[in-house]
Amino acid sequence: MLKRIDRNTARKKRHLRVRKKIFGTSERPRLSVFRSLKHIYAQVIDDENGTTLVAASSLDPAFRETGGKGSDKEAARRVGRLIAEKAIAKGIKSVIFDRGGYLYHGRVKELAEGAREAGLEF
Repeated sequence: MLKRIDRNTARKKRHLRVRKKIFGTSERPRLSVFRSLKHIYAQVIDDENGTTLVAASSLDPAFRETGGKGSDKEAARRVGRLIAEKAIAKGIKSVIFDRGGYLYHGRVKELAEGAREAGLEF
C-alpha cells in the first residue's frame, strides 16, 4: 500500500527546492508568502543578516480597520498593498518574490499583484 504525502509536506518540499535558488540580499530582499486557511502573511526578509525587515498580514491592525475577511482574494491584494507601502517607507523598492511552495494562483497571485500596483518591483 502506498503512503500518501499530505499537501503541506509536498508544499514544504517544493519550498525547499525553490529556496536553493532564491536568496534575499540587503539590496534586494526576499518577499516571502505564507497562506493559511484563515489568513495570509507576507514578510520581506534579508537572508544575509537573517532578519525580517517588514511584515504584514491579514491580522495587522492596519488591515483590521478596513474590515472584511482575511482569507479571500481581496484580502490578499490588500495585504500585498500594505507590505509594499511598509517596504517603500523603509526604502525597499525591489524584492525577489518567494511564493513559499504555493502555486502562483489565487491568493498568492493577488498578493503579488497588490504589491506591484503599490509600487514594489519584482
